[in-house]
Amino acid sequence: MTSATDPSTALTPFPDHTQLPESDGTFVFAKRAGGKNWQEHPQSILLTDSITPVFKQLHPDGQYCIGQDLGIYWRLTDPPERGAEAPDWFYVGNVPPLLDGQTRRSYVLWREFIAPLIALEFVSGDGSEERDKTPWQGKFWIYEQVIHPAYYGIYEVNKASVEVYKLIGGQYQLLATNERGHYPIVPLGIELGLWQGEYQNAQLRWLRWWDLQGNLLLTGEERAEQERQRAEQERQRADRLTAQLRSLGIEPEV
Repeated sequence: MTSATDPSTALTPFPDHTQLPESDGTFVFAKRAGGKNWQEHPQSILLTDSITPVFKQLHPDGQYCIGQDLGIYWRLTDPPERGAEAPDWFYVGNVPPLLDGQTRRSYVLWREFIAPLIALEFVSGDGSEERDKTPWQGKFWIYEQVIHPAYYGIYEVNKASVEVYKLIGGQYQLLATNERGHYPIVPLGIELGLWQGEYQNAQLRWLRWWDLQGNLLLTGEERAEQERQRAEQERQRADRLTAQLRSLGIEPEV
């Protein structure tokens, strides 16, 4: 028999990620209807692709979660999706990537308790929704007072600008950029900022990561291209050396 104070019975009435609307549910659809644009999906992929090697170093056991337009449930409501926020991109460390062998359908705070380290919103409108401090309703208030990401970033797509807040003493403080115009995310050993360049056939100011020395974190495709260029330079160097030796009457060994 279990007692009224048994933690297992206390959790019984609360739904888990399999019992709540998932990322393609009503709350995300409404968000999209309110002003999503084509850039936001590739932007999420760009962030995830380039930072994955960092997470693999930080979490060799693979215990971390990246959410892309995934609901974070912070309270029980009717309908359930009113009790969720869906950042465009967020990261939580030291949690399993799968639950009960299933892909996560949402992130449920009352089941896992660990707050995201960073949550990012990609703004298509004027940013008022992402800066709304209305208690129990405004996104800014919910992130600051309930979900508690240590870092909260607002990327305004149309303005090509980004601002990052850090949770200090229970309140978000706007961070200043460093000499490179980036925001250091010290726990991850990286910086966040804007990069002008081409990605997925679009020349834009994209939100990207750098290391703390100012080196851009590359995507898998960029790393492959960098290696291809390195190999091509090495081949050309070898060809020049071979030509020089032959001009001296020396046949290089194969």
